Amino acid sequence: QVQLVESGGGLVQAGGSLRLSCAASGRAFSSYVMGWFRQAPGKEREFVAGINWNGSSTRYADSVKGRFTISRDNAKNTVSLQMNSLKPEDTAVYYCAVGRTPAIFSTTAGFGSWGQGTQVTVSS
Repeated sequence: QVQLVESGGGLVQAGGSLRLSCAASGRAFSSYVMGWFRQAPGKEREFVAGINWNGSSTRYADSVKGRFTISRDNAKNTVSLQMNSLKPEDTAVYYCAVGRTPAIFSTTAGFGSWGQGTQVTVSS
């Protein structure tokens, strides 16, 4: 089982940048797809980005394509989300998660273990 801890959230003005990190502990981190999701108040948790086990394949939600970049460092057991050109609609709690299969699914059903989340607030 993999345990996850997110960090890097905060308050930023529209147009700014943040970098989220997710530290994983437990065995075989490098074997798993990793993903980032977000959940705004009153809304369902939605897929943001995913990355396969060695970083050769990534997938993004249309709303963040060209602005967000997911990456991973298997030597350090970390996965990151670089967020640029942030918009007020990006405000949410961001979660990292471990994939259940080798494919990058864009639904919560495709992911198992979850972190506790980190708040991102973008002011206009």
